[in-house]
Parts: sequence; C-alpha cells; structure tokens
Amino acid sequence: MNELNVTSSNEQKKEKSYVCSALPFELGVVVCTPGIESLLKNSLGVNLSIYLQRHQSGDWGTVKIEDKILNDEATKKGDRILSSYLLCNEKILIITEHDRSCTTVLLPHEY
Repeated sequence: MNELNVTSSNEQKKEKSYVCSALPFELGVVVCTPGIESLLKNSLGVNLSIYLQRHQSGDWGTVKIEDKILNDEATKKGDRILSSYLLCNEKILIITEHDRSCTTVLLPHEY
C-alpha cells in the first residue's frame, strides 16, 4: 500500500469516528460580502439563516476533518471558527472571529 492510500485510509477513519464536541457560541454581528449579497439576490428562496444555524451548532460543513477538530477546540478556547458549505452550487465560507464580535459570510475568492 502506498503512502497516499495509507493517508486516505487514516482520513476516512478519522472522519467516521468524528463526534462534534463544540460548545455553543455567539455569532456577534453577521455581515455578508458583496459576492454573497449578489448570490442571495440572484437566488430566490435561498435562506442563509439555515447555514448560520448549522455553523453555530457545530455542523462545520465541508471542511476537512482536521479543521472540524480545530473548530471544536476553538469554541472552547475562543479562537476563530471557519465553516464551508455549498449554497446554490457555490462554495461559501462562514467565519466567526475569535472574540465572537462578528461573523462574516463570504465567497472563497473574497477571503
């Protein structure tokens, strides 16, 4: 078995055994970038609050397992939290600042 297969197998094991341990946290002021505002304007019926609820409840979306674990720890230590989701076939990021004063919703190229 080559190194790539071993790494992939280890990642799959981590993913399968992952259990979210995030603590509740505040979002602070929620702001959207121009790219997100445009996406929402052009996509009737899209509800951004669902994604904010997922973020706030510890459903980190499509980030890698290592980032999920870091996010769980960030809710306990007061570090920055980053989630990623697909919204209307577009990848979006949601970032809550370490002091919980602000949460920003943005497209990856706006990061």
